[in-house]
Amino acid sequence: MRRGDFSELAVFIAVAEAGSFTRAAAKLGLSQSALSYAVRTLEQRLGVRLISRTTRSLFVTVAGERLLRSLRPAFDHIESEIAAVTALRDKPTGLIRLTTFRYAAKSVLWPVLAKLLLEYPDIEVELCLDEGLVDIVANKFDAGIRIGEQVQKDMVAIRIGPDLRMAVVGSPSYFANRTVPETPRELGEHRGISYRQKTGGGLFAWEFEKGGEELEVRMNGPLVINDGEMLEDAALDGLGLAYTFESQVAPFIADGRLIRVLEDWCQPFSGYHLYYPSRRQHTAAFALLVEALRLKA
Repeated sequence: MRRGDFSELAVFIAVAEAGSFTRAAAKLGLSQSALSYAVRTLEQRLGVRLISRTTRSLFVTVAGERLLRSLRPAFDHIESEIAAVTALRDKPTGLIRLTTFRYAAKSVLWPVLAKLLLEYPDIEVELCLDEGLVDIVANKFDAGIRIGEQVQKDMVAIRIGPDLRMAVVGSPSYFANRTVPETPRELGEHRGISYRQKTGGGLFAWEFEKGGEELEVRMNGPLVINDGEMLEDAALDGLGLAYTFESQVAPFIADGRLIRVLEDWCQPFSGYHLYYPSRRQHTAAFALLVEALRLKA
């Protein structure tokens, strides 16, 4: 495609979305005659009518609507990238709003974020810790961090950490008078510390997989918690078995304060991802954070 074709396409988008040559001309700072000539030239080259116009009205044809649907995402992406590159010439400033949950914040985000804030003092960050899934568009967050399988398909997702594993753990005092479970089916004989999801309010199912067999277990027990760190505290105090992130309880397993069971039933799964809307224009500050997290991964 010739370089001039892009300007004609941009003019067509402006006219089609404005629904008027007059409004499009005012927006682009060009004359109506120049816009009319550009659209007419584009139609002649394509061999189809894109915009039908009379003395009083204007509407986009079927061919024009199809072309508009194809062009708009591509031009949005180009404009976003140009804005991001242009912003790099300026000193990174401004507010970045992020949502994630405590484990992800401490393990992958905080080491990068602390360094970034020290290096660029004009950057501000608002960090919202929430165990539930948050609609980042509706709540006006720039981005979120969640496990890969939780990220919506229409988001840009960047992997920022390795695979994760869950672990089932209990204290030596808990196992003093109980048998160690060999399979998840034996968990019905045990007391579990359950986690209640803030989004939806349901109890979190313990998921297991081995040799192609998949099992979900919902535990009964004396305690239900909606905070991840409290699960570990309850397990350390011998109140029951906890199902939590392997990395969080590894030190307790190593020093003998917790005993791990069913390890061969806990398979790795997709790790943490930074995600954000594909069409949102981002600042230089946000671009720096994305790049720093990408390098960490």
